[in-house]
Amino acid sequence: MAAEMQRFVTSEDDDEEMGMDVKEEDDEDDDDGEKNIESPPMLGVDGGLASASSNNRFVHHQQYQEQPTPQGGSRRCRPQEEKERTKLRERQRRAITAKILAGLRRHGNYNLRVRADINDVIAALAREAGWVVLPDGTTFPSRSQGCNLQCLQGARPVGGTCSTVVTSSSSHIPAQQTPPISLRGISSPYQNTVDYNACQMKSVFVPTSSPYDESSSIRTNSSPLLGDGGDVHNDPLLGGSIDSLDNKQERDFAGTPYVPVYVMLPLGIINMKCELVDPDGIIKQLRVLKSINVDGVMIDCWWGIVEAHVPQEYNWNGYKRLFQIVRELKLKLQVVMSFHECGGNIGDDVCIPLPNWVAEIGRSNPDIYFTDRAGRRNPECLSWGIDKERVLRGRTAVEVYFDYMRSFRAEFDEFFEDGMISMIEVGLGPCGELRYPSYPVKHGWRYPGIGEFQCYDQYMLNSLRKAAENRGHSFWARGPDNAGSYNSCPHETGFFCDGGDYDGYYGRFFLNWYSQVLIEHGDRVLSLANLVFEGTCIAVKLSGTPWWYKTASHATELTSGFYNSCNRDGYAAIVAMLKKHGVILNFTCAGMSLLNQNVDFSEALADPEGLTWQVLNTAWDVCVPVASENALPCHDREGYNYLSEKAKPMNDPDGRHLFSFTYLRLSPLLMERHNFLEFERFVKRVHGEAVLDILA
Repeated sequence: MAAEMQRFVTSEDDDEEMGMDVKEEDDEDDDDGEKNIESPPMLGVDGGLASASSNNRFVHHQQYQEQPTPQGGSRRCRPQEEKERTKLRERQRRAITAKILAGLRRHGNYNLRVRADINDVIAALAREAGWVVLPDGTTFPSRSQGCNLQCLQGARPVGGTCSTVVTSSSSHIPAQQTPPISLRGISSPYQNTVDYNACQMKSVFVPTSSPYDESSSIRTNSSPLLGDGGDVHNDPLLGGSIDSLDNKQERDFAGTPYVPVYVMLPLGIINMKCELVDPDGIIKQLRVLKSINVDGVMIDCWWGIVEAHVPQEYNWNGYKRLFQIVRELKLKLQVVMSFHECGGNIGDDVCIPLPNWVAEIGRSNPDIYFTDRAGRRNPECLSWGIDKERVLRGRTAVEVYFDYMRSFRAEFDEFFEDGMISMIEVGLGPCGELRYPSYPVKHGWRYPGIGEFQCYDQYMLNSLRKAAENRGHSFWARGPDNAGSYNSCPHETGFFCDGGDYDGYYGRFFLNWYSQVLIEHGDRVLSLANLVFEGTCIAVKLSGTPWWYKTASHATELTSGFYNSCNRDGYAAIVAMLKKHGVILNFTCAGMSLLNQNVDFSEALADPEGLTWQVLNTAWDVCVPVASENALPCHDREGYNYLSEKAKPMNDPDGRHLFSFTYLRLSPLLMERHNFLEFERFVKRVHGEAVLDILA
């Protein structure tokens, strides 16, 4: 960063040298009338007040010389010493500007160009405060500017929302209290997380051309992000908190694009013997869902159930019965190829381990599992280090996944042919998500810990060793030794702290390798999935980890495999890989469902809104479709309204919207009359239908 700012100052010196003479001439013109007028005190170069005595003024004016002008008059010409003093003042001004810009880039992550000037700073701060700044400099308040002024005064508007960029909490944590005035990036150097609070990373919102512009009317017409008290509801999609919404402000979704709505079926709907549990009850519930025009259901096909005992012996019986029921009710199916275990996470009400024969291999060769620095194994899924290693009874991990998917495609061919199976979601890691298992509860992780790197099985270390040797630095074949533990905070570590080793030569090498292993794993599995499911939509689930998002390192994302530190888009390469395979991105700010709702997260510096804005726009900009799901149970009007707004952003100039939405999940609570009526209303709005207030 220091080098970048030095280049910035040098380039600015060159750029402004030509403009210096013009400035000096203007100053000289201003001096024409100074002879008989007492000049005000001047600010010296060192920041103090220059002398304003009459003697100094006399000497000062005596130094000027008269020069004739073409019009026959005269003008004052400054001596060389005065010009040098002017240049010195200008250089100091530029140096101060450079430091301001460096601080905003590093700690506030404003989207400032390298050759930015004070106008860019003012424009960024104005947009931060909710104003609209056009490229020609025209500035005017947004429609909700009155709300912004109230927010800056520490008062919350009644019945409306604040259009300033408000940092929301995780989708799995209650709302945090923000200071009355918090201008992002304008703060003194910090020593701990409390001092970070004015800092904001990677959530710079732009004028109304962006679908996620905080100053646009979509915020005015949708529910607030952050409440000040009373009943607070967690945002099921993005992780923010939402307050009560006046019905008069609700957006009319009639005539908007149709977004399909699916409902995730219960985890234990198929038991460990691959039998359908309570088929009569499921039929009744599915009929109710069909009655409100839900498009279909999503179901996990668990590797640990289907191929439980013997390699390449698959039992699909329970799934066959379930799929037949779904087809009879004329519903669609989204099917998840679940190559991970179920259990151990909040919300998991059943335990479905990996196949027994895999567990037997793991007892003799535990390196088939992800491993942390202390040597603890995580049997939630297989290490990506064995993707090409024949350690699974003569097969590689990728071959095992391929055989499983081929068996499914052959067994349910008729459901593919008639189009009943509308999407296949391929599990690529823990919880079926493309990420490392960097924050496992079973190993003691608690929010808001940064997690740990998971690259210490022998296969991953061999890969790291080869990468280091290819780079010519064999001593880099190791994981970071100063990255803290699962429950560390970034500023407590030498690797993730501000200016830490993550941004050094070794740190950049390691993080590039670590994130590239994730991308290569996805690329290998999706290549085979496309062969198996040709002609069918394929999706990949990507889970956001927004805590510590507003720090420079983005530590939680780094340990999860997303090289998304400040001034670097860690999701562009992932999205490019998905686009290569024509895959849909299923994104949600998840991972925090593990948390106790009463945990104080005020120092977590989470920004799920900013993270979601970044990921969705990264995908949409290259035409990768985006699907989503709620991360927490949602049964209230406010939550559904917010989900509807995010499914179909109002001010997107290109009319972009979600490819589909999956509701988690079917349960007795959802079927309660009041909750189900709210869900029916939500389905109609997402479908673009006119809605009568059925609960009025």
